[in-house]
Amino acid sequence: MEGSLQLLACLACVVPMGSLVRTKRDTTGNLLNTEGHSAPAQRWSMQVPAEVSATVGDAAVLPCTFTHPHRHYDGPLTAIWRAGEPYAGAQVFRCAAARGSELCQTALSLHGRFRLLGNPRHNDLSLRVERLALADDGRYFCRVEFSGDIHDRYESRHGVRLRVTAAPRIVNISVLPGPAHAFRALCTAEGEPPPALAWSGPALGNRSAVVPGQGHGYQVTAELSALTHDGRYTCTAANSLGRAEASVYLFRFRGATGASATALLLSALGFKALLLLGFLAALATRRRLGGCAEDPEHLVTQDTPPRPQAQESNYENLSQMNPRSPPAATCSP
Repeated sequence: MEGSLQLLACLACVVPMGSLVRTKRDTTGNLLNTEGHSAPAQRWSMQVPAEVSATVGDAAVLPCTFTHPHRHYDGPLTAIWRAGEPYAGAQVFRCAAARGSELCQTALSLHGRFRLLGNPRHNDLSLRVERLALADDGRYFCRVEFSGDIHDRYESRHGVRLRVTAAPRIVNISVLPGPAHAFRALCTAEGEPPPALAWSGPALGNRSAVVPGQGHGYQVTAELSALTHDGRYTCTAANSLGRAEASVYLFRFRGATGASATALLLSALGFKALLLLGFLAALATRRRLGGCAEDPEHLVTQDTPPRPQAQESNYENLSQMNPRSPPAATCSP
């Protein structure tokens, strides 16, 4: 009798569990729908690669496909891509498709560089990123939302890592004053992987030496302190993709004294005297030439060919002679 009671109690526990028509789980923001007594053909899932690599200036494609538990869905939907973190990260792309439409109308594309390659109606949310910059490096998350009669949504929790690589580029090089009338040189370069920096110049015996740098993201800054020699200082940045270099010059002004200062002063005064003499000579020549044109004793005559006069009729032209033009005045040497 006791065994029969235990068997009936177990059956009572099993029957309610098997009688659920639909269950939902939303502990992580993802919905999982299960139809009545049999498992659905598909359920919510997303497939993304772990990492995509591309170079600065190129384009990258972030693949993302998904499945859902509905045999057919043609209602309104929204496709979203986030950067940084899932569910709360900043949106970089969003588009919406109306009921029955294959076109997902873009509502947001950060800086106009994000474009949907896939078709959400075909379970494809793949995204293309144009004109990559080092700031685009990071993790991206795709998300799809069904609306209308069915309010289902799903987002990838781990996302896809976009790794942006770049050859080194020196963004700043300068010489700054330091303590005790000394000088120091600073060099900042960027790249991915972060580049190693090396300095060369007179203070190093014109040899190259790697200088430890301080990194901030994809930028590295290295300082060369206590520049004691004038000359050219070169910063070189290198990583696995290439190298770059830039130079800066240090020339410290030293004031002249004694004979050097006197010679410099006399040279400046002599140059000014030569300029003044040249100006006076040019002025005298100009006055002499101007006076010749006004002196009547230097005027001589010179025959010039007659200039034809306007004709009033043929008879006047045949019967009259044109007077000779007056002689032109020239200045004799």
